[in-house]
Amino acid sequence: MKYLIIGSNCFSGGSFINYLLKNRPKAKIYAISRSKEYSSSLLAYKNNLSKNRVYFHQYDLNNDLEKIVSLIQKETIPYIINFAAQGMVEQSWTNPEEWFTTNTLSLVKLLDKIYKFTFIKKFLQVSTPEVYGSCGNIKETMNFHPSSPYAASKASADLILYSYFKTQNFPVNFTRASNIYGPYQQLYRIIPKTILMIKKNKKLQLQGGGKAIRSFIYIDDISKATLKILEEAKPGEIYHLSDSKTISIYDLVNLICQMMNKNIDDCIEIIGDRIGQDNVYLMNNEKLKKEFSLSPQVNLKEGILETIQWIEKNYETLKEFPDYYIHKK
Repeated sequence: MKYLIIGSNCFSGGSFINYLLKNRPKAKIYAISRSKEYSSSLLAYKNNLSKNRVYFHQYDLNNDLEKIVSLIQKETIPYIINFAAQGMVEQSWTNPEEWFTTNTLSLVKLLDKIYKFTFIKKFLQVSTPEVYGSCGNIKETMNFHPSSPYAASKASADLILYSYFKTQNFPVNFTRASNIYGPYQQLYRIIPKTILMIKKNKKLQLQGGGKAIRSFIYIDDISKATLKILEEAKPGEIYHLSDSKTISIYDLVNLICQMMNKNIDDCIEIIGDRIGQDNVYLMNNEKLKKEFSLSPQVNLKEGILETIQWIEKNYETLKEFPDYYIHKK
């Protein structure tokens, strides 16, 4: 069994590798990221005793296409998971062409090189619910209504992949997950950032007063579903990875404050909303439950506790890292 993880340094990619190491003991895992491998405090699989089964390559999807294609062909890798993407809604308005270059154009170039490789059993595209825009009880058949360059670039990627499935029988699946969280998440994301700001005795800037409604799902539940879909799902299918429970960002921050014995009024500063912010996107996850009997197993409080423990264990290292997004071209 061989797996290629594109975007291996990201939270979801690194955590999925860690899950593979635990659940596929004979697998060879090829990891690709444009950055050097992160340290063990920021990358889950670096703490795994079986990490020697991970073969890391510092390749950039935008600039090292031939090297990536050569690796896939030389190793005849049957399972490919694409976590790589320029994320962040607000920043995508500044240089939208960079989002489309990474999220869409480079993917098109990769597809053009690999879609005829008959040894590929599955290509899994990690998409986003933001392709739908702001709406509730979204099913997988919902039309796209993106409201930012980021969301539009991801929607474009999904459409080109689906066209290769329809016309070339390219075996692709799509996952769209609600807000993922857990240990090793990027420090600028709401849950780890809230924990870090409390520990630093600094106030968290809460956009729009935290009115946005979200559904949060723990990273291990995401990894379990991702592997199931990768190996067993019928090509062309889309799956929502989500919890049916919802919470406002304000209530989420308040919960973290309570768990850390703090008063929310002492921990937040309310600021204006960002451009392109979707107030709500709540996804229907009945398809995943029906086909694979999968539903979230880790509740929000348990997952937050795991995240707090990760930050506390690595605090001396993590406090030196920026807790805000830094754009990489």
